[in-house]
Amino acid sequence: MRTTLTLDDDVASQLEQLRAESGRALKDLVNQALRLGLQALDEPPPRDAAPYRTPSGSLGGCTIGSLDDVTEAMAAAEGEAFK
Repeated sequence: MRTTLTLDDDVASQLEQLRAESGRALKDLVNQALRLGLQALDEPPPRDAAPYRTPSGSLGGCTIGSLDDVTEAMAAAEGEAFK
């Protein structure tokens, strides 16, 4: 099949470098790159061996006697002493 491709500058540069180093035809390099890329698109993404876990840490105890007491909670939030 014949078609026209517009390559980004960085892709064209890499292909040209590979062509110069390997002596292979541009057509062969593009076909190989497309085959490898299409195969990679069909494969599921690799999974990490162990999922990342967020480390936990102590934030200390509750400084308010009862979170159900809205007045006391608001006073503590505003920096007032409540009794």
